[in-house]
Amino acid sequence: MLNNIGPAGLLLIAIVVLVLFGRGKIASLMGEVGKGITSFKRGIKEGSDEIEDASHTAARADAARDITPEKDKG
Repeated sequence: MLNNIGPAGLLLIAIVVLVLFGRGKIASLMGEVGKGITSFKRGIKEGSDEIEDASHTAARADAARDITPEKDKG
């Protein structure tokens, strides 16, 4: 159904949306979408930072492991 929409159809849809909602409403909506995208990217970065910190913590825990040879453990 949407495969048949050409450039003229998209232009017509854009004009109808502009008439229905007005320029100010669309501008504020796009601003909110931009804030949402920024927040999403920030959340992804914080999540990857947490994963990286956890892997560093695990690496440090592995480094503190007891490596005393079995014969010396007594």
